[in-house]
Amino acid sequence: MTLESMAPALPEIWLAFSVMALMMVGVFAKPAGAHKLVSILACCVLVVAGLLVLYVGGERQVAFGGMFLVDAFGQYMKILVLLGALLTLIIGKRFVLAEKMDRFEYPILILFSVTGMLLMISANDLMSLYVGLELQSLALYVIAAFQRDTLRSTEAGLKYFVLGALSSGMLLYGCSMIYGFTGTTSFDGLSAAFDGDIQASLGVVVGIVFLAAGLAFKVSAVPFHMWTPDVYEGAPTPVTAFFAVAPKIAAIALFVRTLIGPFGDLVAEWQQIIVLVSIASMLLGSFAAIAQNNIKRLMAYSSIGHIGYALIGLAAGNEEGVSGVLIYMAIYLFMNVGTFACILAMRRNGRGVEQVSDLAGLSRHNPLMALALLVFMFSMAGVPPMAGFFSKFYIFMAAVNSGLVPLAIVGALASVVSAFYYLRIVKVMYFDEPADKFEGTSLGLRIVLSGTALVTLLFFLAPALVLDPATAAAAALFG
Repeated sequence: MTLESMAPALPEIWLAFSVMALMMVGVFAKPAGAHKLVSILACCVLVVAGLLVLYVGGERQVAFGGMFLVDAFGQYMKILVLLGALLTLIIGKRFVLAEKMDRFEYPILILFSVTGMLLMISANDLMSLYVGLELQSLALYVIAAFQRDTLRSTEAGLKYFVLGALSSGMLLYGCSMIYGFTGTTSFDGLSAAFDGDIQASLGVVVGIVFLAAGLAFKVSAVPFHMWTPDVYEGAPTPVTAFFAVAPKIAAIALFVRTLIGPFGDLVAEWQQIIVLVSIASMLLGSFAAIAQNNIKRLMAYSSIGHIGYALIGLAAGNEEGVSGVLIYMAIYLFMNVGTFACILAMRRNGRGVEQVSDLAGLSRHNPLMALALLVFMFSMAGVPPMAGFFSKFYIFMAAVNSGLVPLAIVGALASVVSAFYYLRIVKVMYFDEPADKFEGTSLGLRIVLSGTALVTLLFFLAPALVLDPATAAAAALFG
């Protein structure tokens, strides 16, 4: 193995070595300033990793004996993951200090999980798929319970770990079934095995079902969503913000690559599974969120619903559908980071507040923050001309053009239901009697909040900035 042959994995190699170097920096730096120094360096590491992803390019390249794949699809999703991780580190800075979470291990664990996510996105073999997935998951289990003196945080970490171990077992069982009936774990080998009119055996179909179940857990799709509300509520808010974007994007990328790549010719076998999971996720996400008063739990059910919408594109099983998924996840990233920036700004008397009622009268105390949150809520509800409208439009059009009209109708109806709880937040901010003022926010949080709000609001002015790369990435996956 030469240095040239490892070049496609340059971003992952950079992250791995940087994490090890930062652990040494954290150990030998002065305890008082270790967290701040490591956090700044971690942000720099993520920026450099993004530049390396762009440097490696989107041309199809393989490494490590065909187990690692670089293409335009992977490049697109890696940029989204790195951007999500960077933004959540920035908006969580003040919370981490206020809640005495300022230990240098926190940004290092974020980098560990991001390394696993990038490996997941480039997986070209069932073995590398699992290694990347577990590298991500093990770090996430720890940061979910990072506030170890808080009962809610430790409970969230334990629930996530136990249910995550169950999902890993299901995924491994599915991989073993697929390997047992095909004799290969390579995505290229599996694609060749099912090329043409060759029918998959019952054992392979069972393996795909278990594999899809394991991946559905990682994206918190129904019926494998049970961990999401409790973990979102119990984990520290910056960790919840991270969970809501980067791992979701990486898992969706893996979901799409796995089903479209090696099992692309078996759409008839797995399409009905994805359709049912999508419908269940949209309906539960829409109806269960109505009764939530804790805004983090509400965002948990909202994320379940959004994953249901994204899976509509995967169910279409074609290039247009995958392009819709990529557009959806890019817009989802900005909407969610912006919303969690608002949640992190909800602090009174030195502590964070999480109830929807705490937003009462926000438009009078902080009109700019209320306006930003209004933009995010309208976008999530799919109200034009916000970016969220276009994300759903492309997904629904892909479903209609693929003959999945009933699925698109269910999605549209679920959007109408979900609009109720998004608009309820707007009503509380603008029409309820004012509550006490929130404390001031940090400069980084204000910048991220303003930037994500502008992207969400003004997306319609330059949609090609997202649409063109997404179309090229989807074409690379089918090419």
